Amino acid sequence: MSSTPLDGERYISLETFRKDGSGVRTPVWAAPLDGKLTVMTDGTSWKVKRLRNNPRVRAAGCDMRGAVHGPFHDGTCRIIDDPGYVRRAEAALRDKYGLQWRLLGLFAWIGGRVARRAYLDITLTPAAGAS
Repeated sequence: MSSTPLDGERYISLETFRKDGSGVRTPVWAAPLDGKLTVMTDGTSWKVKRLRNNPRVRAAGCDMRGAVHGPFHDGTCRIIDDPGYVRRAEAALRDKYGLQWRLLGLFAWIGGRVARRAYLDITLTPAAGAS
């Protein structure tokens, strides 16, 4: 099974791009799935709106506040609605984040935000010269 250079990172800085080309970085949880990264986020967030206009992303390892501690990797991102993928993405995130993931789900359910979830599928572009 293939992997990404960010599989082991607790948080990644996901950079999405505005229509004017300027980037916006957001720290998110990401789990490996099928050689890509999967992310769950609020479907009404600005990052999802930006991704609908431009699928180009960059990602790097970071801390929970977004302070980057590794190189950025270029890639593309898709918003996924397929129920089968969503179940697999939730399982991958639950396996990686354990109790924190379960608590996040509980608070989302209490706050009525479960229906607003969006699942992202991030494909990182291999670095030049990488095999």
